[in-house]
Amino acid sequence: MLDYIEYEDFRAEVRAKAGEVVAPYAAAIDADDHIPDEVMKEVAKAGWFGATAPAEYGGLGWDTVRYVIMVEEVSRASGSVGVMLAVQGSLIIFPLLEYGNDAQIKTYLPKLASGELVGSFGLTEPSAGSDAGNTKTAAALDGDEWVINGQKCFITNTKRDWPVVCVVTVRTDPDKSKGARGVSSIIVPADAPGFNYGRKENKMGLRGSDTSEIFFEDCRVPKGNLLGEVNGGFKIFMVALDAGRISIGAMAVGLGQAALELAIKHAETRVQFGKPIGTKQAIQWKIAEMATKVRAARFLVYSAGALKDAGHPYTKEAAMAKYYASQVGREVAYDAVQIHGALGYDKSYPLERIYRDVKLDEIGEGTSEIQKVVISRDILQIKKK
Repeated sequence: MLDYIEYEDFRAEVRAKAGEVVAPYAAAIDADDHIPDEVMKEVAKAGWFGATAPAEYGGLGWDTVRYVIMVEEVSRASGSVGVMLAVQGSLIIFPLLEYGNDAQIKTYLPKLASGELVGSFGLTEPSAGSDAGNTKTAAALDGDEWVINGQKCFITNTKRDWPVVCVVTVRTDPDKSKGARGVSSIIVPADAPGFNYGRKENKMGLRGSDTSEIFFEDCRVPKGNLLGEVNGGFKIFMVALDAGRISIGAMAVGLGQAALELAIKHAETRVQFGKPIGTKQAIQWKIAEMATKVRAARFLVYSAGALKDAGHPYTKEAAMAKYYASQVGREVAYDAVQIHGALGYDKSYPLERIYRDVKLDEIGEGTSEIQKVVISRDILQIKKK
């Protein structure tokens, strides 16, 4: 059984640091659609880019529970910075450690851990989101190089002013009837010839997190950039998504916690009819429900992380954590806006931003509907076709 209490001192340290180097910039990050270099440098200095990387490669070597607490607390300060770190640790560093060879790990992991490189996960395409087996971006060997052609969209961490490396899913077997069995994963630096950014997505929330189209036009990378085995990419990105769902759940908890704290403060200080509105049962019950939901979601996220750390299967639990925490984050943010009334609807106050930011958590790393498919298949032992 995970002892949650032992992590509270650690949480306090991370919360204090996030409050110092991230929170003061949160409103500007959202308004400017950009994470400034000073925040990137402070995050790198804190070691958070490499939270899950081993110390021998310059990382912090944290277990999953500590890592998701960090994502939670950074997201409490800024969802845009939180999602950047969620992608870095779960979707890039974790699969690189699991499936990368020595040369790949030595080439990329130290730079990812230091923040010199930001990692992105190139899965989604115009016709391949939940249906990842329908990947159309193709790669073919030409001598000692992979030549990649195709398009990706809604790819996070595509910072144009910061060096990027992308783990890209590509079809390496032209027989489309093989579906996911014909898909591979390839490591593609953004400075590779033929790698081109398209439109930057104009998103509802998490606006400081760069999300863009990517076009591959005869993009060439060395043969050795294949991650894992040829046509073995589906397993890699499913494992990465399992880990990513825990961190997205943590992000939702952090945003929900921020909304809850703002609601509590407002309930204590907003006076109507001669008394703080927190003396009214309608508000008290809302606060009680919100706090209970956030606590339950937090423990669901941590328990999934603890299973991962212990080497136990955690696919179902990661999906549960992501599904429930993202729902809770949205519900708590909604109730917090309602408690604030018109102030919660005003861009001058942080709740409006939190409400927009948290919605992504019900979509990214698989929609809530996909999470229910994953959970039910595991429970009912339904085999994938």
